[in-house]
Amino acid sequence: MIGHTLAARAIERDDVTALTARLDGWIDDPGIDCVILTGGTGLTGRDVTPEALDRVKDKDIPGFGELFRWLSYKTIGTSTVQSRAQAVLARGTYIFALPGSNGAVKDGWDLILAEQLDARNRPCNFVELMPRLTEK
Repeated sequence: MIGHTLAARAIERDDVTALTARLDGWIDDPGIDCVILTGGTGLTGRDVTPEALDRVKDKDIPGFGELFRWLSYKTIGTSTVQSRAQAVLARGTYIFALPGSNGAVKDGWDLILAEQLDARNRPCNFVELMPRLTEK
């Protein structure tokens, strides 16, 4: 990603309300265009990241989760069906939710996000859409 800056970093407890509040703050920060979450995308009772995203999202980006699981299948086989990795758009901010394992984070970054968050990636990328995300 060209000219990227880490604006914030936090560890949040597995609580939908707390995670939603953290996301709302980042979404409303004009210096933050993209949020990458790790963890909380599984099936256990404490995995609540997708539920928090449901509270803040305007639009789903279904291709992200589909592609992530397809790529992950090559590494972990059918266990990938347990992943609720996803991406959403919330008030003009991209939010990507990856499983918390090191391998999943590496795959999500190396195989999807590094290209899509690079303005040089062709034929298209998430960056070139940023000025138009909130248009009516």
